[in-house]
Amino acid sequence: MTTDPIATTLAALDLVADPADPDQFTGPSLPRPNGRVFGGQVIAQSLLAAGRTVPEGRLPHSMHGYFLRAGDDREPITFAVERLRDGRSFTARRTHALQGGVPILSMIASFQEEQPGLDYDEPMPRGVPGPEELTSAFELFAQVDHPVAKFWVDEVAFDLRHVGPPIYLRPDPHHERELGGRQMIWMRSRGPLPDDPMLHRAMLAFACDQVMLEPILRRSGRSWSTPGLSIASLDHAMWWHRDVRVDEWLLYVQSTPNAHGGRGLGAARVFRQDGSLVASIAQEGMVRVPLD
Repeated sequence: MTTDPIATTLAALDLVADPADPDQFTGPSLPRPNGRVFGGQVIAQSLLAAGRTVPEGRLPHSMHGYFLRAGDDREPITFAVERLRDGRSFTARRTHALQGGVPILSMIASFQEEQPGLDYDEPMPRGVPGPEELTSAFELFAQVDHPVAKFWVDEVAFDLRHVGPPIYLRPDPHHERELGGRQMIWMRSRGPLPDDPMLHRAMLAFACDQVMLEPILRRSGRSWSTPGLSIASLDHAMWWHRDVRVDEWLLYVQSTPNAHGGRGLGAARVFRQDGSLVASIAQEGMVRVPLD
């Protein structure tokens, strides 16, 4: 039986409201090979839960969250929203994602109604090959006989295409420290999504967690298959600058300014194909590898 990754993901993001509490919701988890809740999923669900309590017409422009515990993908998640502020233009909400009565994620998000103002952005890098010129991650994983590779091909909702060598199976042979771990990836959902701007912003948060820590591995000359690698998201910060559709190609321009003490920091700017900057993202993660 073939699954539809988009339909499965949308079903997980369709939270159920608690009839006794308008600020509490429940959602399932998508299955993962390691049995842990995917961080991007719980970020997106927490954001959507907060959005359900916000005045109509206000969309998220920023969020800051901490991953506090590993979640169990076999158990549902409760999302408890706290109404911090409703101003004339901005709304602030805190969401706790709970399993077993304890938080696995705590997030604050700010929402704003559309307003006029200053308008400029950093330009997209020039001369970047388009996604049609690059190899999809699905093509690479289809050639690998491994349960994780099969999971990617069958279950992952986003198509990733690296500009330059991917580091799924082996390190970047051309990595150099002075390049700062810079990499570029095109990403798009595997199918069309509803015309819901709140959903697209949440799905961008969902998708980016797949790649935010990868520059740390690239800069250090490691790959995702490095023996003894232990990696996990610690916190996540995100700013949406403009409307975005994740069922259209987006370019992630990534870097890593620092790694120290078993932690590394990843950063990304996300561009539409027309060159508009739609989001900026930062994430710190625990990255532990056997030292040479």
